[in-house]
Amino acid sequence: MKKILIIEDDQIVANVYRNKLAHEGYQSEVAFDGESGLKTMRTFQPDLIMLDLMLPKMSGVDVIRHVRSEKDFEKLPVIVFSNTYLTNLIQEAWKAGATKCLSKANTSPKDLLDVVRMTIGAGETIHISGPERKPTVISAAQDVNFQNELQKTFIESLPATIAMLRNGLMQFVKSPDETIRLKNIYELYRRVHALNGNSGLAGMVLIAHMAAALEAFLKELYEKPKNINASTSRTVAAAVDFLGFLFEHGTAIEKQEMPAAKILVVDDEEISRRAIIYALEKAHLQSTSVADPDDAFRLISENSYDLVFLDVDMPGMTGFELCAKLRGVPMHKKTPVVFVTALSDFDNRTSSMMAGGNDFIAKPFLFIELTVKALIHVLRGKVQPAK
Repeated sequence: MKKILIIEDDQIVANVYRNKLAHEGYQSEVAFDGESGLKTMRTFQPDLIMLDLMLPKMSGVDVIRHVRSEKDFEKLPVIVFSNTYLTNLIQEAWKAGATKCLSKANTSPKDLLDVVRMTIGAGETIHISGPERKPTVISAAQDVNFQNELQKTFIESLPATIAMLRNGLMQFVKSPDETIRLKNIYELYRRVHALNGNSGLAGMVLIAHMAAALEAFLKELYEKPKNINASTSRTVAAAVDFLGFLFEHGTAIEKQEMPAAKILVVDDEEISRRAIIYALEKAHLQSTSVADPDDAFRLISENSYDLVFLDVDMPGMTGFELCAKLRGVPMHKKTPVVFVTALSDFDNRTSSMMAGGNDFIAKPFLFIELTVKALIHVLRGKVQPAK
């Protein structure tokens, strides 16, 4: 029987894959961190490793490097579960020797099994004891029932999940010092990491993508705590709140596709425009950028947009003034507008009237912060369109 080692720190995700693999005729073992995964590999002698990149004790990338350094396992197939918003980490996994990188947010158990079969072949045929000894076949209907059961279990867990996330957010916001703040943001990151994996398993694509982006954002804040400020803290809070919205409105099966979106970026600084466009591309969101507010208003008058980013301080016309004009265009009365302002002005801006805008983000911003901000507004509009 072909053997598969699952290295995954989330016990629920690991058990789902282990049970599914057993039904398909594979033998599997589970390790919950990188160090124990390597030890198990040497005794279990698997034909393939399934590996989460975000692991305690030793990262998934380091696990791959150790695997490739040992002669007995240098050609062992390694299938990696990745977060599409952690592009640098995915590149490191490829360089270390990953055989295949799969997105947790987009990969169902059936998708994974297809990759396993293509990599090491089908599992051993399971027979029923008795005189007829007919092979057990996993039918398409059984696959559908299995996925439906995962979705049902996941949805039933959502009230407890949002309560846990909100409690984690409160602990982060109220942290009395930096040491405790880092501990709390790490705990919140781990909870969102688990949500990313569980929602991906259940086929809840919108929740999985939002959780994946927030996970990447929290990871960067934990690793670079100097970036924790009023703007980033506000974005974390907005993302947790929006996950609660998705838990209530974004679980319908017909809504499980990432929507296309048109975004307008207005900023007179070329570097800032490029940064915003790059951040949007992380979420595969299309954008048009302009430097001149008058050109922007002409585009707004002629085209429909799902989201607009406006620099506040521009020559000729401020972002506030452009937003006021935008609200006079019938198709943009309720289009989400995010103002981009200097961090030094952030508190004053957010406490003042927003001139018809919906949100603020402070320069200099983290790319992933802007990605999270964009996803919140785009997905909210698609899940619950403005009336």
